[in-house]
Amino acid sequence: MAKKAAGPSPQEVAAAAADLNARMLIENFQEFAKSRNIDRPTMMSILDDVFRTMIKKKFEDDSNFDVIINPDNGDLEIWRNREIVDDDSEDIWDLDKIPLAEAQKIEPDFEIGESVAEPIKIDDFGRRAVLLARQTLIQRVKDMERDNLYQKYKDLVGEIITGEVYQVWSREALILDKDENELVLPKAEQIPKDRYRKGDTVRAVVHRVDVVNGTPKVILSRAAPAFLERLFEQEVPEIFDGLITIKNVVREPGERAKVAVESYDERIDPVGACVGMKGSRIHPVVRELMNENIDIINYTDNLELFISRALSPAKVGSMKISEQTGRVSVFMKPDQVSLAIGRGGANIKLASRLVGMEIDVFREATDYEEDISLDEFSDEIEPWIIAELKKIGLDTGRAVLAVKKDDIVRRTELEEETVDDVYRIIRQEFADDDDLPTEETAPRAAATTDEAAPAAPANPDSAPAAQ
Repeated sequence: MAKKAAGPSPQEVAAAAADLNARMLIENFQEFAKSRNIDRPTMMSILDDVFRTMIKKKFEDDSNFDVIINPDNGDLEIWRNREIVDDDSEDIWDLDKIPLAEAQKIEPDFEIGESVAEPIKIDDFGRRAVLLARQTLIQRVKDMERDNLYQKYKDLVGEIITGEVYQVWSREALILDKDENELVLPKAEQIPKDRYRKGDTVRAVVHRVDVVNGTPKVILSRAAPAFLERLFEQEVPEIFDGLITIKNVVREPGERAKVAVESYDERIDPVGACVGMKGSRIHPVVRELMNENIDIINYTDNLELFISRALSPAKVGSMKISEQTGRVSVFMKPDQVSLAIGRGGANIKLASRLVGMEIDVFREATDYEEDISLDEFSDEIEPWIIAELKKIGLDTGRAVLAVKKDDIVRRTELEEETVDDVYRIIRQEFADDDDLPTEETAPRAAATTDEAAPAAPANPDSAPAAQ
């Protein structure tokens, strides 16, 4: 009878299984690393670190171990190098020493003083260690991704990026960049008119990078002044080249913005350069900002002139500046007050923020021979009511009486009954004046903020709001 061929020994089967486990571990990690765009040197470094960590846990030290990895075919070789010493030597307990008797079990010809390179199989570390290694490899890649994301966007704060809307919630939208990193555009950082659907392309500025539980969270913004500034840099070559600088930007997102610009070349008109021929440069910016009105203002060190330009399109008569208190009292004709204040008070708020001072607007008392400041009524009218009236440019008794009650109620926080009381108190003071205007019969002293018509620029150095 023919002799039956002998099969592989149990040791050979175990070795083959160990090689298979190692190969699967490396191949799985290689696929995962490629899907996350991890380059080969970085992948090799991670693999080496993880396997050396396994060695340290099992053998306490890895200095006498060689780890050889070939990710292309999934090969892994771990060699333990030890020096052969006499069985009775005191060094036999050192991690890099091996007794002669033990060495000769590996190879009978070994002698004292020689080096032994012993292969270590992946299964020698135990099944739990192999599972832990797999989890560690994946975690290391995720940690690296988080660190790379933080470092990348930390350096991009203030810059515009383009992304795709992946999901929209009530409080925020999830945006994916070109590398499919997840970015967040909160509702508060959106322009009120923004409406997004999945798949839409969005441009926004990197507002900040927060770290939440060790994970970076990139916050985008379309409402930040920096977004408007970067848009102008893209549309106006003179700004990008540094010939024109943006001194300050203030915004009410989606409503109105004021941009102060200055030219370092006297041959270049900064306002005209930003607007462009027939608005060719400013119109793309306005469209991106959902038709936000933009005033381009020529910056100057002359504070009085700068304030006048900031209040465009209103024309300023005179002003008193108190740098100690940081307040400016501006006096203008009644028909200019509403323009200076703007719809909902937006124009004067933005002008105050642009110049860095609180601006108070007052009517020039030219329409009447005699008038009384509202402050004179402080013993009968509560201060907060007077303050509300001043916010809409009504600083005298006659100015209040010249505006209809409905307009005052709509433009302030006052109730109708409160306005009636104010009318009564002021009329008593002017009781002997036959020409006293009334709510029903007197002409309007100024246009309301919601009905203010566009006007020419306050001076030739400021551009009107672009629509």
